[in-house]
Amino acid sequence: MAQIGVEFQVIAAEIGEDPLAGEAPQEMVLRLASSKAAAIVRQTLPMPRPVLGADTVVVVAGDVLGKPVSQTDAEAMLARLSGRLHQVFTGVVLSWQGVVKTRLSMSEVRFRSTTLAERRAYCQTREPMDKAGGYAVQGKGAVFIERLEGSYSGVMGLPLFETADLLQGLRSPKWLRSG
Repeated sequence: MAQIGVEFQVIAAEIGEDPLAGEAPQEMVLRLASSKAAAIVRQTLPMPRPVLGADTVVVVAGDVLGKPVSQTDAEAMLARLSGRLHQVFTGVVLSWQGVVKTRLSMSEVRFRSTTLAERRAYCQTREPMDKAGGYAVQGKGAVFIERLEGSYSGVMGLPLFETADLLQGLRSPKWLRSG
């Protein structure tokens, strides 16, 4: 958010992140982003500022990879991604003055083939533990990425193009600083 000149405060939303039966990844990230935004609005009433919620998942061969629950889980996720193309879906929701707007970002990422030793060493950094798919494009996990088509910031977890697009419609331009 600072990169696009927006003042912000991070407030964690405690919600369940399990997928619903038959739910497509695109629907899941938008539902979870909406739930996060709604939880923050309820938690901080009256809300003097717009609230953004976001959620990201990695999808490989039709399977949704969320955040790993253990180092073994992270290693298994990275093994599944090794040498393969996967999709990253990020949903962003803006809630402000009773209006809710959504945007979806989809990117394709190709991992190079990785070795067990590389995956283990990466997991020992603990970086994968709170990242969808078990890697951070903005961190040490970048060494595994052979190609990325789409939104780099969306793979990080907040697609700035879509976020800026949502924020453009606000009636309170004071929240957007000019550059």
